Amino acid sequence: MNKLRQLPNSALLLVLCVLLGSVAGAFAEPVGEAAYAVGQLYISIVNMAAVPLLVVAMFFGLRQLMGLPRPGLRIGTMLMLALALVALAALAGTLAGVVAAPGLHLSEAAHAELGRLILSSGGDAGEVRMALFSQGTLGTPEHRFALTEIVPDNFYSALANGRALGILTCTIFFGMAFAALSAEQTKVLNGIFESIYRTLEALIDYANLLLPVLVFGTAAHMVAHMPREILSAMGGFISVFVISAGVLSCIALATIATRTRVSFSHTVACLRAPMLVGFTSGTATAAIPHTIEAMSAKLGFSRGVADLVVPFGAVFLRAGSALYFALVASFVANLYGNSLSLGDCVMICAASTVAAFASAGRNGVGGIAVAGIALSLLRLPAEAALVIFVGIDLICDGPRNLLSLLSTCVVVALASAGLQTDRAASAQPSAMPHRDSVVVRLAFTRAQLAVVAGCAVVAASLIVVMGIGVGAR
Repeated sequence: MNKLRQLPNSALLLVLCVLLGSVAGAFAEPVGEAAYAVGQLYISIVNMAAVPLLVVAMFFGLRQLMGLPRPGLRIGTMLMLALALVALAALAGTLAGVVAAPGLHLSEAAHAELGRLILSSGGDAGEVRMALFSQGTLGTPEHRFALTEIVPDNFYSALANGRALGILTCTIFFGMAFAALSAEQTKVLNGIFESIYRTLEALIDYANLLLPVLVFGTAAHMVAHMPREILSAMGGFISVFVISAGVLSCIALATIATRTRVSFSHTVACLRAPMLVGFTSGTATAAIPHTIEAMSAKLGFSRGVADLVVPFGAVFLRAGSALYFALVASFVANLYGNSLSLGDCVMICAASTVAAFASAGRNGVGGIAVAGIALSLLRLPAEAALVIFVGIDLICDGPRNLLSLLSTCVVVALASAGLQTDRAASAQPSAMPHRDSVVVRLAFTRAQLAVVAGCAVVAASLIVVMGIGVGAR
């Protein structure tokens, strides 16, 4: 069974599933659609378990963090790092959009195909409405953004509707109150939370057995339903985004390797499981258990910091989305022949950062619609973003989630500075010839050292006297 549970962590198996899924999408579409339906079932199971797991993990994280040195400063550092990483990703996307200029040198056929799609949308498919205060947010469209989504007036309503950002806010408030209680007061509740945490972790672990089926079905669905003209017209944008996300992901891995003082390859090996799950699952929450385990037990960072930051980052730290939104704004501007000035670039960077945080808890079309924040500031039609980018969202989802996950890991690595290592003994590279050998450390006070030194001098003197006596005989 253990070998079977390791199959979703095999990169070779997942690549093989992509190839077989592509063949099935071209020649056996019913098989691919069946696998795609099973994959959607997998996503539903993971999302079902991920929300309570997020809540419980943050409870434990806040409780442990309050026991660490300078918890307030450490929490502030985490928030500032999250903001800085998202802003840096938006800046990288803006620079990549200026340098590579996706959408600027499209052929006439590509322009005609994209124009046909935009015109066929009816002109209002991508409308994004922003409301600071909304009444009766239940049942509102997914692209409507309100302050009640950040701080909901009903926690159970946020749970029932799956509003991850509101759930996260309520969890932080409740977790801080929970952490302020004494250990005696929360002894029973701690045991219950521990059981729930382990159960949900096991549920996601078993659900990940369906990950190869999801990869197979997604590849088949893309091949069968994605228009070749869109793929050809958007090839430049996809290439720029994937390369940019790959470069930033490598920088994040190098930062983690520097903090742990291990090799780059060892860091990649430790984070292989969460990276594969995050890249292929299509949901940011599926890799939460693997990421916490890898960052604490394998790479040695604080478990309390990992328990708090990883669920928070899965919802809120959207560096991949910031990169994506900046490139979307650059592409649409180039598509309509608008040259980008320095002021426009600054606006794209700032708007993409805001849009990334506004997209917290949103996936698919709901996440793409938030790109309208940047487009509206540039006075560009938001319907272009929705209609054009919905078709390639499945391709961009993997690199986007991967960059966000690794950015979260960077926050864990930097926020754990000066804390005791949580690395498991079996994960540490040992330079000793025997794995079972134990290092014994002796500690003495000054008085004890003086007594030991005196005994050693007396013993040495007796040995010398005895040697002289033996030699005299």
